[in-house]
This record gives sequence, structure tokens and C-alpha cells, in this order.
Amino acid sequence: MEFPYAFYIALDGNGLNGLEGRAGMCAFNYDPELKKYDYRIKYYDGMAGGHAVSVSPNGKVGFLGSTGQHLMFFDTHTLEEIGRVSTLWYESTNSSIKGSTHAVWVSDEEVIVAIGESLWSININDLSNANVIAKHGLKVPHAMKRTASGKYLVYGGMDHPEEGEAKEVGILDMHTKEVRKVELPATCWHVACHPTEDKFYALSFRVLPQGGDWHEWAISLFKEYVFEIDAVSGKVLRHWSAGQDLHAHINSDVCLSEQELIYCNGASGTIVMIDRNDFSSFRMIDERPNFLTRLGATRQRMRTFVDSITRGSIFTNGHFHLRALRASRWTMLDSVYACQLSSDQKYLFTANRGLNTITVYNYPDSTVNLTVKMPSLQEYDETLKWWGDPRLGFHHSTLRTTSLPKQQSANENNSLPV
Repeated sequence: MEFPYAFYIALDGNGLNGLEGRAGMCAFNYDPELKKYDYRIKYYDGMAGGHAVSVSPNGKVGFLGSTGQHLMFFDTHTLEEIGRVSTLWYESTNSSIKGSTHAVWVSDEEVIVAIGESLWSININDLSNANVIAKHGLKVPHAMKRTASGKYLVYGGMDHPEEGEAKEVGILDMHTKEVRKVELPATCWHVACHPTEDKFYALSFRVLPQGGDWHEWAISLFKEYVFEIDAVSGKVLRHWSAGQDLHAHINSDVCLSEQELIYCNGASGTIVMIDRNDFSSFRMIDERPNFLTRLGATRQRMRTFVDSITRGSIFTNGHFHLRALRASRWTMLDSVYACQLSSDQKYLFTANRGLNTITVYNYPDSTVNLTVKMPSLQEYDETLKWWGDPRLGFHHSTLRTTSLPKQQSANENNSLPV
């Protein structure tokens, strides 16, 4: 059987802070016409901080980005690892969260990643060698994309544990290798590119340090932004802003339809869709779980509580905990981190980290096409007790339309652990 859609999701395991978690992959295949699916899940030993995934143009090789200073490539059909190298071989780094979290494929064999203070070109057939393209100029480069013409590489940036708040994005001219830093009012981790023009969108990711430590950040509950930026000039063309009470905190995946900019929010439990014409009006899909669903996620909520108080004292940082509760609308449960629109713009694929579910929406009407309760982490880790946090750890994703045959793996609609 062939599946027309392949949804790849990076996994960071259970717990609150994905930057310090496990590293794994989930491949979810779906045929909306037949309402049939299968999936494969695999975690990789010796890696940590699984974060984002991208796939080569020919669809054969995947890259699992992480905060753990590794480059790792895998077979997209089997999820088996086909190559790994420590980025410290190329260049050291001044922070353990400064990793190669995202990559841009420029051919079936070549990717561009951020390592240390530079942007590097890597050939997957020769991981022992790499070439420096340019100094990236940011504190901690994060999500990166290539603009419509291919001339510009654009990337967001994270706040640095020692150097502080970022409030900047970068633009690399692929021809001249010139790098431009664009200063903004707020830190922007994630970016997306316009489908036909050399402009891009940067989304604010607003957090604050607990006790002055940006490694142990907390949700700020400040207003959020989406900036539309011209990659040629580096100028902000337009921006959208959301007040603190709008449920749009801690965004993750970003994608675009012909009409809308679409992004999901892991803290607030929503998917926001901004009209690209007026860049003002918007609509939302609300995935806030009801009381019974939250009751069923008690193990996840307890782990969130424990992890929260280990990152910051309730007594000296109580205001941060209250902000986080308000951002999550008192659910104490994280939400949608993966969000991708199919190339035919018929289906919106999402993965809810806190509920451990994958949901496919019909687009643009946002009705539910399919919801799948995914297996617990205990199925992949025999040492994890039954009362432990069962989250697989959904994070960034990518979606491919494919006619490749399904590989023999798990039973259809009832996948087994790898």
C-alpha cells in the first residue's frame, strides 16, 4: 500500500525542557481517502535534545537536528541511522544549548547548518570534512530557511545563557556570502519564507531568565509579534502583534497557505492563522483539553509541575510559575509543537506533545479528519515505570507528499516499537 503523506516529527522524549531531553524520530504515514495510517518510532542512543527534522529533496535522507552538538542523518523509510558526527570536530561552542538544531538542504547531498560561530556546508557522504561559509553573527542561531529565489538564507536566534537576550535575526546572501543582522524588538526563534518573493516571517519567542540564568528561562507572558521582513534590504515591511491575553505563547512550527500564515503554540494550545493580505485579521484552532482529558494526562501534568519547580523556586520565582499557568490557561500541560500544511493545501497535520496525539485537520475549514492517540514512551523504554511521563516528545516537523510504497514495519493502524 502507498501513503500519499509522510509526516516526520522530531522527538525529545518526556519532560518539560526539550532542550535537555532524548533524541528520536516519528514517521507518520496517512491516506486520507482510505482513512488508513501507520507509523514508526525510533530513539537514538548517545544523542540528546532532539529538536527539528528536515528531509533531502529526493526524500531519501533525513536530518535530525539537536541541541546536543551532533549532526545525525537517517534513512527516511526505516528511520535507521546512516551517519553521525560530533560538531565539536569542526568547531567548539560556548553553550551546551548551542547546537545544530535546524538545517537547509541545498542538494540531495549537501546541507547548511550552524556550528559554533559559523555557518557550515556539509556533504552527507563525507562527514569528516566541512566548509565554513561565513560567520553567522547571532548569539544562538536557530530555525533557518531559504527564500523563494534561493539567494538568501534566513535564520532566527535564541537568547544565550550568558550573553542574554537576542532580539535579532540573520540573513546570508548565498552569492556574496555577506551576512546581515536585523535587530528587532523581541527575540525570534522561528522563521518561514514567502513562497514566491524574497521575504520572510520571524515570530517572537518571548521568555525571561529565572535568577538571571537564560538557560532556565520561563514564559514571559509579554505581547507577541510576527514580523514580515524583506530579505534583500533587511527592512521590516509589516508586523502583527498579539496582546498577552491572546493565546499565542511559545510558538513552534510555522507554515504558509495561499491565504494565511499558520503557526502552532506549545504553551497556549492553539494554532493561529493570520490573513496574509491584511496582516491583521486572524482565526484560531483551539486545542485546549477539557477537564476529563486533562485528568487523563495526570502523569504529564505532574512531571510538568516537578520540572517547573526544579527550574525555579516557587517562593522566589512564583511570578514566573503564575505566568506559565496563565499562558497554558491553567492546564499545566504543553500542546501543539508540530504543524504542517500539505502541498495541495487540503490537510493540516499537527502533533500535540502534551496529549501525545496526532491530529489531521481538513483545510481550510479546520474540521478534524483524523485523531490518533500515539503509544506511550514506556513502549520504547523498558526502564520507565508505568507511572512515568508517557510523552514521546513531539517537536518540530516536516511533511512530504509521496508515492513511495510503505516499508514493511509495524502492523497497519497498530504500529509496534522499533
